[in-house]
Amino acid sequence: MTWTTERVEGADLDLDEVLDVYRTSGLGERRPIEDVERFAAMVRGANLVVVARDADGRLIGIARSISDFSYATYLSDIAVSGDYQRSGIGRALIDATQKEAPQAKIILLSAPAAVEYYPHIGFTQHNSAWVLNP
Repeated sequence: MTWTTERVEGADLDLDEVLDVYRTSGLGERRPIEDVERFAAMVRGANLVVVARDADGRLIGIARSISDFSYATYLSDIAVSGDYQRSGIGRALIDATQKEAPQAKIILLSAPAAVEYYPHIGFTQHNSAWVLNP
């Protein structure tokens, strides 16, 4: 399995491709993928987007972040197409995100199914995160 990662502008991505990754990754269950206008704004509004593409150029993964590139990078979404999961792409997307903002810590809220994954790749749990929903 051959793939590459690169930083891109979210606004330049094909939204249908991005939606397909969210659907097949399982992340679409927890994101507003049916509200296409809102979803498009999410992708466009991220100021640090890293993608993975297979050898044919197909989008197979995305890491969508908001960063000040100095202190904190909030990794709001990391999604890998279902047929490419467990092949190192998620870790490669996180590494590529970190390389874009090497001084900034990466902060994320884990999907329930991934709680055990993040400590395995070096993250530490922080027990004082708070969420205020609209």
